[in-house]
Amino acid sequence: MQTYKVEGMTCQHCAKAVKEAVEALSNVEEATVNLEAKTVTIKGNPDHAALKAAIEEEGYELI
Repeated sequence: MQTYKVEGMTCQHCAKAVKEAVEALSNVEEATVNLEAKTVTIKGNPDHAALKAAIEEEGYELI
């Protein structure tokens, strides 16, 4: 599992958007978003560039 910081999430809608975007990537089994900590924990091994692009496409920033 890998945990990444995501800037810009402020509500449950944000968390859901990030979760769905990450889980749509290949090599991702599951994504868990912690809104309070502003993180996403990923089970799997996604391509980092694809992960960054998917999160940024939703309007958030992968730190």
